[in-house]
Amino acid sequence: MSLLAWIVLGLLAGAIAKAIYPGYQSGGILATMLLGIVGAIIGGSLLNLLQTGTLAITATSFSIPGLFVAVIGAIIAIFLYYQFSRRAY
Repeated sequence: MSLLAWIVLGLLAGAIAKAIYPGYQSGGILATMLLGIVGAIIGGSLLNLLQTGTLAITATSFSIPGLFVAVIGAIIAIFLYYQFSRRAY
């Protein structure tokens, strides 16, 4: 997938995931784009694990099902980020 397609997929998936996930998420357009790209990698890897039974680092394609998987992966990435970055008082 070309760099421009990665950027567009990341921006779309990150923006949709931030809209779906409850609460306030900080970060600008660059953080949203990186969140979507990480989500595409997480979602693609989990989908590959469910389909083939092997864990491989893969990403989703630039398509409607690929966007859906990337959004799910981005929601997982948001959840994990806030779980590990939460301060204990």
